Amino acid sequence: MITVPKVLVIASDGEKLGVVDTDSALAMAEEEGLDLVEVSPNASPPVCKILDYGKLKYQEQKKASEARKRQKTVDVKEIKMRPNIDTHDYQVKMRSVNKFLNDGDKVKVTMRFRGREMAHQNLGMELLHKVRDETSEIAKVEAMPKLEGRQMVMVLGPR
Repeated sequence: MITVPKVLVIASDGEKLGVVDTDSALAMAEEEGLDLVEVSPNASPPVCKILDYGKLKYQEQKKASEARKRQKTVDVKEIKMRPNIDTHDYQVKMRSVNKFLNDGDKVKVTMRFRGREMAHQNLGMELLHKVRDETSEIAKVEAMPKLEGRQMVMVLGPR
């Protein structure tokens, strides 16, 4: 697949063999029972290395698999409240919010209004500001409180 007439060849042990024409480089690789792989096609002349292509693909696959394992996905956890929530219930919800934020997840705090509670949206806003103030050391507000239909939503993210 290498179309360039001359390439810089690197042996399987890492030693530079110099600039060689492509046919003789392929012959060297075949002599060792390995493949000629183009490592840097944009260089002048292109750099090719004599190595086992199957082994290279396997190592790259293993590296990608390790990277996926170590990757942390950020979940969005939701906490639902009402504007006239009792103090103990509020403390229980706040414990959950703190736990989620410490685990590295985002928290969507939803304030639901039912019936005549819609007339007292300021109570819901005050409660969301209280949540924001209590979590200010460990969280930053990613979405300020805004009304969506009958619920007010605020998103907190870990610092």
